Amino acid sequence: MLKSASCGDIREKHVGDQVTLAGWVNRRRDHGGVIFVDLRDRSGLVQVVFNPELSPETYKVADQVRQEWVLRVTGEVSRRPPESENPNLPTGAIEVMAQGAEVLNSSPTPPFLISEESEVDESLRLKYRYLDLRRPRIQENLILRHRVVKFIRDFLDERGFLEIETPILIKSTPEGARDFLVPSRLQKGSFYALPQSPQQLKQLLMVAGMERYFQIARCFRDEDLRADRQPEFTQLDLEMSFVGENDVLALAEELYTSMIETTTPDRKLLKKPFPRITYDEAMSKYASDKPDLRFGMEMTDVTDIALKTDFRVFHGAVEQGGIVKGFVAPNQATNYSGTMLRELENLSRDHGAKGMSYIRIGSEHPLDQLTENDMQFSQGLRMTPPLARELSERMGAGSGDLILLMAGPLREIGPPLNALRNEMGNRMGLADPNLLAFAWVVDFPLLEWKPGENRWDSPHNPFSAPKDEDVPLLDTEPGKALAKQYDLVCNGLELCGGSIRNHRRGVQEKILGLMGYSKEAMRSQFGQLLDALEYGAPPHGGFACGIERLVMRMANEDNIRETMAFPKTQSGADLLFGAPAKVEDEQLRELGLRLIE
Repeated sequence: MLKSASCGDIREKHVGDQVTLAGWVNRRRDHGGVIFVDLRDRSGLVQVVFNPELSPETYKVADQVRQEWVLRVTGEVSRRPPESENPNLPTGAIEVMAQGAEVLNSSPTPPFLISEESEVDESLRLKYRYLDLRRPRIQENLILRHRVVKFIRDFLDERGFLEIETPILIKSTPEGARDFLVPSRLQKGSFYALPQSPQQLKQLLMVAGMERYFQIARCFRDEDLRADRQPEFTQLDLEMSFVGENDVLALAEELYTSMIETTTPDRKLLKKPFPRITYDEAMSKYASDKPDLRFGMEMTDVTDIALKTDFRVFHGAVEQGGIVKGFVAPNQATNYSGTMLRELENLSRDHGAKGMSYIRIGSEHPLDQLTENDMQFSQGLRMTPPLARELSERMGAGSGDLILLMAGPLREIGPPLNALRNEMGNRMGLADPNLLAFAWVVDFPLLEWKPGENRWDSPHNPFSAPKDEDVPLLDTEPGKALAKQYDLVCNGLELCGGSIRNHRRGVQEKILGLMGYSKEAMRSQFGQLLDALEYGAPPHGGFACGIERLVMRMANEDNIRETMAFPKTQSGADLLFGAPAKVEDEQLRELGLRLIE
């Protein structure tokens, strides 16, 4: 080894020891003939003192080094003078008096500061990702990710789970997003697909009698990207035999609770056990099936009151089958100018809203004494004081409050209302970053109607089993059937999703038939699974958990890219390698492919 100790591990107990360190020059300071270097490796940094009286040759080496040069130092650990101790640094009570030094490599000036957490354009960070990864925050995220995955493996191993790898090159099957396709050279004109998840494979493992399986699985989805989504990602994939819904939820909850308390003890769980809310309750109260439960500001349906106004936007939305829904931001009426409210409306439009209405209630009079002068409305909206009082009482609003409203089908106004609620919660300081508010969302609809396609579709995947009591509804009212489906949400993100599966072929085929699959299509897309279900498939269920999303929440990051070593940009580009890239014509010919301009 080129070093005998790590920079960040040296403490007062090592005073008097001879150590050899190796790392990067984080900072260099020349104080009147004595040079101080903060030497950094993955473990942290330590101050090294180069004194020409102690070692002139070593001092000459330090005189030439600059930031990010790679340096090897030998010296004695010494206690710092009391006035120069740094209480903010784990190694702040000691320093290393250099007696020998060697430059292992030099470096040009980096394109951005590595020693400080300054704002850097993300495209520059990703182009020089190998430098960005030297920064402490990103390293800490990757270390946390490692600890999370190790904890998962140890936890599940202790409970009798087997880690089994499944193929990366499989057949394209409908899983909810576009597949990445891989052309076959040996069978020209045919394609593999990269797996969106090992869904059918893990069910086949249950039929095979593995009983308890898990995998830290790589998954691939060719879909539009956002802050919590990348084209390739890692998930904990897990399946169990001979279980019911409560068994799976109990295991997952124990895993998450013990993992967080062990790996991030500074993060606090809002509630234990995790609350369970139905899908209908989540949509009604929060207009989202992944609500942030760190704060209130619940939604209220005020369609009937809205129709008492002359506002054409409300009437038009309701005539087309929509509703009027919104929430109250307490004590915010005077905090939001017209310009700020337009910013909120633009935010809601970015999430698909056609518009946003608001009511500012003055704070001069109590609610029962409101006058027209006490209220300010968005353009086009007017209400009499009695009608405004009725709406305010329905929504729980009072003097000084800001009411935000949207009109339209819940499917359309839900995402912007949820985004608006989350934004207000953050602005008002209600979303405590140290809290993790987990909850189970249960009782999802099994199917939803696609009017344009004249068929039913699955909101999640077609393998979820219906509630036992709802199986007869598949023949009469499929839209009323509920699924044994569950999602684990935390602070506004879905972290985990799963279900109890169909283990009988007849029920699975009935659901696929309602989704518009012919017998031939079923055989083509799902034949391997349908055939397997006939051979004594046990009752089984499981879940899949996004590792990056989980670490993102545990590390309190806003973007999934901060939890991955080499992520893609929002457009799916790899700026480090220049991917995706064109390939040579010869490669295309070998694959039997030709590009169409």
